[in-house]
Amino acid sequence: MARKDTIDALRRRGVGARVAADLAEAGYTVTSLKKATVEDLSKHIREEYAVSTLKKLGVKVEKKAKKAKPGKKKAPAKKKTTPKKPERPRPVVPSKVPPPTPWEKRVLKILEEKGLNLPSSIVGKVASRASVLRMKKEDLSKIVEKICERYESHLVDPNESCGIVSAQSIGEPGTQMTMRTFHYAGVAEMNVTLGLPRLIEIVDARRVPSTPFMEISLKDAGNDLERVRSFAQEIEMTHLEDLADIETDILNGRIVVYPNEARMRSRGVTSKDLDKALKRLTKTTVAREIDGQEVKVEGYVMESDQPSYKRLQRLLELVKGQKIKGVDGIQRAIIRRRGEGYVVYTEGSNLAAVLQLPDVDATRTSSNNITEIHEVLGIEAARNAIVKEASETLAEQGLNVDIRHIMLVADMMTNDGDVKAIGRHGISGRKSSVLARAAFEITSHHLLKAAVTGEVDYLDGVAENVIVGQPVTLGTGAVNLVFSPPKPQGK
Repeated sequence: MARKDTIDALRRRGVGARVAADLAEAGYTVTSLKKATVEDLSKHIREEYAVSTLKKLGVKVEKKAKKAKPGKKKAPAKKKTTPKKPERPRPVVPSKVPPPTPWEKRVLKILEEKGLNLPSSIVGKVASRASVLRMKKEDLSKIVEKICERYESHLVDPNESCGIVSAQSIGEPGTQMTMRTFHYAGVAEMNVTLGLPRLIEIVDARRVPSTPFMEISLKDAGNDLERVRSFAQEIEMTHLEDLADIETDILNGRIVVYPNEARMRSRGVTSKDLDKALKRLTKTTVAREIDGQEVKVEGYVMESDQPSYKRLQRLLELVKGQKIKGVDGIQRAIIRRRGEGYVVYTEGSNLAAVLQLPDVDATRTSSNNITEIHEVLGIEAARNAIVKEASETLAEQGLNVDIRHIMLVADMMTNDGDVKAIGRHGISGRKSSVLARAAFEITSHHLLKAAVTGEVDYLDGVAENVIVGQPVTLGTGAVNLVFSPPKPQGK
């Protein structure tokens, strides 16, 4: 019985039947084989079988050094000289912060002399304006002092409830926004979601907006309308049903495609492009009835491999959706003049594919899909996109909201490297306070879960202190005043 078990165990590990039988006959088991050497097994089986068996059992086998034959001296092996590969030049990592300009250095020197401080963005604006006006040092020094005074007066006070103020500043104008869903975005043929529905899309961090939209600028396009038009035709998704009449020949069980030359010209598709895309179809001359007369025209035919109406219908849908050219996700592309050049507006968005095209100016191309911007360009670009989209949505409705409030919302949504929604699945649902989560949505669920897991609420925020009826830890409520009476003076 043990012999049969050993054979079965060796066979499961890929050892041949004859070798397994010989080893079992010699009294070996799987455990003893793992301790054996090649010399031990070579007494019962051939040496190459012994090596392969041990390898299959996971035993490391040392290779034997071949003995040199007597009388024949082995010639020393010639060293192969491999040509050295040329070292690749190390990529130069660009600095995120450009070096200061001469005028920026002057402003920074003034700040250092006076012991003041300003953000680099304000320093850049002051320096650019001063360089245009060619200001003297004395005048520049006075202006920098005034700017520092104004800047310090606009700083947030300690323990200021900036989150509450931002929420009020965005929420109150939001009640006056219209429910108009669509708005023409620069072109009469294309509309984009704006108003309250668009603001909800932004703060909910929807993966795909209801109307994806791109604005594409070309490198050095200028007034070259033909070049811009050919680019728009190339990126616009074109299916076979956009270029041809497709009919079902039920009698013969086949699909017949009749190309329409006028449609092909308008889409910029040639017959060679059609032949390349329709390799699975047979190009032939087909009889077609036009105005009561039978005319022979060129067409493409696809025979059904089964005599089934359902199969024929599936083939028809497959042929209709055959891609001829274009970028996935872009349904339409429309050209409009802007300033001295032209801009391509697209219905649909595919930022990753469009930025890889050689003619596209990546610095002036944008999308309204924030999640796509995050995946392609990173979290900082997504944060800037949230600020831009929310500001434009509010401004389009005639509502003036300070951009710093929107920036705070964008920072909260993106501060951990991912775009989070403002809701129970995002920021509000991740609050440390049990009462604050319960006050937002699904009260009983949060309270029950907190009770089961033994959570503690330290009442640090606003909502939880309001619920329990005590002063919030903001403003004057953030400090404790202690009165120390004067000590009586001894006589």
